Amino acid sequence: MAIGIDVNRPRNVDWKRAAALLYGDWGTSKAYVLGLAFAGTAFASLPLVIAVCVLTGIVGLNYASICKYFPDGGGVYSAAKSQGRLLAVVGALLLVADLTVTAAVSCWEGLVYFGLSQSYIPYVAIAVVVVLGFLNSYGPKHSGSLAVVLAVPTVLVVLYLLAMAAPHLTTKNLEPPHISVSHLWVSFTGVILALSGVEAIANLTGVLKLDPGSAPEHPKVSREAGKAIFIVAIEVTVGTALLAWAMLSLPKEFGPDMHTEFEHMLRFMAVKYGEMNFGPDFGYWSGIVVGIIIGALLLSAVNTAIAATIGLLYMLARDGEMPEAFSALNRHGVPKLPLAASVLLPSTVLLLTLPNPKDALHMLAGLYAIGVVGAIAVNVGSCAFNRALPVKWWDRAMFGVTFVILSAVELTLARTKPDALFFVVCVLGVGLALRAWSHKHAGLATVTVPIEVAEIVQPEALEKLRPRCVEGQKIMVAARGVTPVLRFALNEAALRKATLYVLYVREVAFFIGGTNPVPAKSTRLKWQEDPQASAIMSLCLKAGEEYGVPVMPVYVVSTNPAGTITDISATLGVDILMLGSAHRSTMARLLKGDVVTQVATGLPEEIELVIHG
Repeated sequence: MAIGIDVNRPRNVDWKRAAALLYGDWGTSKAYVLGLAFAGTAFASLPLVIAVCVLTGIVGLNYASICKYFPDGGGVYSAAKSQGRLLAVVGALLLVADLTVTAAVSCWEGLVYFGLSQSYIPYVAIAVVVVLGFLNSYGPKHSGSLAVVLAVPTVLVVLYLLAMAAPHLTTKNLEPPHISVSHLWVSFTGVILALSGVEAIANLTGVLKLDPGSAPEHPKVSREAGKAIFIVAIEVTVGTALLAWAMLSLPKEFGPDMHTEFEHMLRFMAVKYGEMNFGPDFGYWSGIVVGIIIGALLLSAVNTAIAATIGLLYMLARDGEMPEAFSALNRHGVPKLPLAASVLLPSTVLLLTLPNPKDALHMLAGLYAIGVVGAIAVNVGSCAFNRALPVKWWDRAMFGVTFVILSAVELTLARTKPDALFFVVCVLGVGLALRAWSHKHAGLATVTVPIEVAEIVQPEALEKLRPRCVEGQKIMVAARGVTPVLRFALNEAALRKATLYVLYVREVAFFIGGTNPVPAKSTRLKWQEDPQASAIMSLCLKAGEEYGVPVMPVYVVSTNPAGTITDISATLGVDILMLGSAHRSTMARLLKGDVVTQVATGLPEEIELVIHG
C-alpha cells in the first residue's frame, strides 16, 4: 500500500504571528529614523518624515499584492528568478547587503538605547553579534518568538509616548524646509530606512495559513498576508508620523540636546515628557524603561537578520548559485559557511565605525538604504515586467510607479554616498565571483538559446506535463449518435473514476422571417421524449451501470450548438470536453461553420478539449 508523504512546509503561521514577526524588523525603523531626520533638518523635518511614511505605505501596498501572486514565497529572489537567474542573484545579494547592515545598525542602536558609552559600543556590538551567531549555530528554535514577545510592549511604548506628548502637541515649533528641493530630495533618500523589513513578510508566505476555501495545490494567502501588512504598515506610518510631531513639539530650548542625543530620540522623548508631566524622577525611570524595551527589540532584529542571512545564502547554495560548501550543515542542521558569513559581514561593518564612533549612525544609515532600496526595486520591477504573472493592470501600474521612484532613490544614493556604493559593489562582486566559481566547479556554462528552447528546459515546464488523473473529475462528451467518441469517453471515465456527462444538443433552425418550423412544445422536450436522444442516453446509462461509471444525461434544444456546448461546459465545471471529428461537406462547413472549431475558440483554458477521430 502506497503511503503519501507531504514534504511541504507546514502552513501554521497566522496573520497575528506574521504581523509580530514583520513588526520585529519593520517596526524598529522609528528608533533611528526620527533622530536622523532631526539631525538633518531639525524642526523642519516633519515633511521629510511624512514623505518617508507615505513611501513606506506605498511599498506596503506593493507587498500585499506580491504576497497574493507568490503564495509560496515572494521575496526578491523568488520574484526575480522568472526574469533571469542572474537578476535573482543580484537581488538576493542586495538583500544580503541590507541584512548585513540591519544587523550592524540594529545592534549599535540597541546598545545606544541601553545607555552604553559610544566608545565601547563597536566592541560590545561585535561581541553581541558573535554571541547571537553562536546561539544560531544550535538551529532556529521557535523562530521569531522573541520578536513576538517584544512586539506588544513596543506598541505600548509608542502609545505611551503619544499619550505623554498629547497635552503638549503644538504646531508653533514647525518650520518650513530651509534647503532647496534637490537638497531636500537627498536628505529624504538619506533617512529612507523605514522600508527595511518589508521583505520579511514576502518570504513568510510559504508558511502562512491558507485563506478559507483555498487548497494546498492552489494556495492563496492574500487575506492573511494582507491583514499582517496593513496592520503593521498603519502602525509604522501613522505611529512614526505622530511621533515625529511629538518630537517637534518639545520646547525649542531642547534643540541642542536633541542634536546631541539624536541616536536615541525615543528615549530622550520619554525622559523629557516624563519630566514635563510628572517630574524629574518619573522622567528618569521613564527613559530607562523605554530604552530597555526599544533596545531589546533592536537586538531581536539583529538575531532575525542573522537567521535570514543564513537562510538566504543556504537557498542560493541549494540552487547552485553559491559553492556547494555553503550547503554543508553542522550537527544541529545549520549551514556552517552561511552562519560564518552572517557573523563576519556585520562584524566587519561594525569595525568600520571604530575611527569615528560619534558619526557611526550616519555612516551605517548611508550603507543601509542602498541595499534595501535596491532589493525592493528589483522585486517590484520584476513583478511589473513579468508578463507571465497574472497581475491585474492596477497592480502592474502600482509596481511600475514604485519601481521608478525606488530606482531614482537608488541612483541618488549611489551618486551621493560613495561609501554605500563601494560597500554594495563589494558585496555584489564577492557574491558574483563565488557564483561564477560555483558554476565553473560544477561544470556549468552560460549559453544563449532561443526563448522557446529556454522555456522547454525550465523546471516549471515539468508542471505542464504532470499527470492530472485524479478521482472525482468531470468528463463531458457531446453525442450525435452511437459513435466511437462515446466508447472512448466511457473508457476514460472508467479509468479516471470520473463522472460522465452525455450532452445531446437538438439543433433547431429559425427562418430569417422569424417563424419557427419547430412547434413551441419541442423547445421544452425532455430527452425521453426525443427518440434519437432517448436511444443514445438509454444505451449510455446501461453501459455506465455495467462498467461502474456515473452517467448524467444532459439534453438541450438550441439554435447555436457550439455556443451551447461551451456554456454548459463552463457551467458544469467539467475538466475534459470530448468531441467527435466533424463529418460535414465543404459547403455545409462554409455555411454553418465547424462546431469543433467554434467550441475550441470559446472554451475556457482550464477545460481540456479532446477531439476523437
